[in-house]
Amino acid sequence: MEYDKKILELLEEQRLSWKLLDDNMKSLGATRIKEFSFSHFSFKVQFNPERIVSSGAKVDKATISNRRCFLCKENRPSEQKEIIFQEDYEILCNPFPIFNQHFTISHLNHIPQEINHSFPVMLDLSKELNHSVVFYNAPNCGASAPDHLHFQAGNLDFLPIPNELDQLKNHYGESLSDNEDVMITAIDDGLRKFIVLESDSKSEIIKAFNKIYKQSELFSGDEPPMLNILAYYQQAWKILIFLREKHRPWQYFAEGEENILFSPASVDMGGALILPLEKDFNKIESRDIEIMFKEIMISSEKFAVYKELFKSDKK
Repeated sequence: MEYDKKILELLEEQRLSWKLLDDNMKSLGATRIKEFSFSHFSFKVQFNPERIVSSGAKVDKATISNRRCFLCKENRPSEQKEIIFQEDYEILCNPFPIFNQHFTISHLNHIPQEINHSFPVMLDLSKELNHSVVFYNAPNCGASAPDHLHFQAGNLDFLPIPNELDQLKNHYGESLSDNEDVMITAIDDGLRKFIVLESDSKSEIIKAFNKIYKQSELFSGDEPPMLNILAYYQQAWKILIFLREKHRPWQYFAEGEENILFSPASVDMGGALILPLEKDFNKIESRDIEIMFKEIMISSEKFAVYKELFKSDKK
């Protein structure tokens, strides 16, 4: 049975047997959304109170070491069921959904949230779940379980960026590779800086990703590289790697009117901003979005280094 069918059957079964999930799915249907248009791309903002669990999560080392991991099977709700993927992973329904089909893909073992050795699995997931976008949040920029390796997946049509990618490439993209087996494009749209890998060759995608990851390690020093990654498959893989320099913008920590509880991760990078507080949803404007994104992305100087990694291959 195809995994696309399996996960929808799991979701249907879980809604019947797990009240928390069903209640939050019903609440999701009533979430408020407003949209902001920029030049050749857009953002939609979702007011989602249930996501306070993730947006407000403390992810410092002391807090993480003193709490029970909610992805380990022995700590999960008895109602939560799973589908096994490639023997080492479990596909779970996310009880605090952003998408109307929102899944967490968790490693069976409690191992760190690191993408360097698990990226091939992300590719396999995105090909098997070909109506979904699979995403990865680094432990220091969006992962609410930084101590347990996991991915997430949601229905592809929810995010604006897949439909806007061609426009973004045309207006803001810079081709970095002459290799016919893999297209590599750097995009700086004024808010986000990211690299797009496109290929039907798994080995070529992995090769290109490894170069980006190694450079990210050099920039990050002792900390894990700050990456948000979106992956989906439409006749070929499309991998969007967002390069970060900061976990949360200053507005997250501000007091009074300047405070905006915005903790950006992969979904936000894809054009869907998730705000758990109504006050923030009501007041946010396009200027706020610009300021926050520009603060958390890498500098133009560092982005130039990434681009040179591939440009030098063309010479």
